[in-house]
Order: sequence, then structure tokens, then C-alpha cells
Amino acid sequence: MKCPYCHFEDTQVTDSRITESGTAVKRRRKCIQCERRFTTYERIERIGLTVVKKDNTREEYSRDKLLGSMVVACAKRPVPADKLEEAVNEIEAQLFRLGTSEVPSTMIGEMVMHRLRELDEVAYIRFASVYRNFADLEEMREAMEGVASIHPPDNEHEPEPPKKAKATGRG
Repeated sequence: MKCPYCHFEDTQVTDSRITESGTAVKRRRKCIQCERRFTTYERIERIGLTVVKKDNTREEYSRDKLLGSMVVACAKRPVPADKLEEAVNEIEAQLFRLGTSEVPSTMIGEMVMHRLRELDEVAYIRFASVYRNFADLEEMREAMEGVASIHPPDNEHEPEPPKKAKATGRG
């Protein structure tokens, strides 16, 4: 495995673990030359999945494209890279469990939106605005209200501040 920093071809595995979804092995590695550490993921290479687009064109499934679209939606958001990897692993596992050679792009889009909604609401809205191609601000507002109705603001559950006692006028 080449080091991503110095491109030396000899690295040492320092730790290996199976991911939570059980679909990949996460390996921590250390470069023998520059001694920097990095993570790799080992997974079964799957072949033969075709994505059917809305216009009925077909293209080969691309894990990188799926991850890339989620990374763009999560740009400048507090979503750890390993959580995105896990989400992609889970979506990929769902797709291959279907047992079909062709999958509609709409199904993949819905899976991505579901996972992004769990990870980060802003990323979900970003992705949904492109994926669903909102016609106007009203459609986007409805989507945002849908997210807000699931997760009420933190201050909704706070007790009301105590009311001041009224002056009686005696004195």
C-alpha cells in the first residue's frame, strides 16, 4: 500500500477492525519512511450494478460518485469522514442486497437523503434541494419544516422564565 503523503510503497498495519456495518475492514497504517499514519478501508469489490437514470440512460454504479455527492452536501458541516464512509457502506450493502443488476437512481437518491437526514439536517436540505430540484422557495420551506417537525428546537422544552409579581399598590 502506497503512503498518501510520501508515496513510499511500504507501510505497516498498526490496527485492523471490522466496520460497524460489517461490510469493510478499517486498517490504520503507518508509513515506514515518513512515519505518518493514515486509514484505509478494505471491502469486497462488487461488479455488475447498473444505475438507471431518470431519463432511462444507464451507467455503471460508482461508489466514488455516491461518496462525492454526500461529501459536497456535508461541506463545512460537522460530519466526520468515517460517518460518511459508514453511510456509503450501508447504502451500498442495501443496494447489493436487492439482488438485481439494475437500480433506479431515484432509489439511491432516497437512500442518501435518509442517511443525510440522520447525519446532518443542513446537509440533508442541501442534497434535497439539488436532488428534488425545488421549483421555488416554498418547496424548500416545506422540506425544512419537515425536518424541523421531527427535531423541535432545543428551547421548546425549556421552562418559561418566572413571572414577576405584580405590585399591590399598598405601601
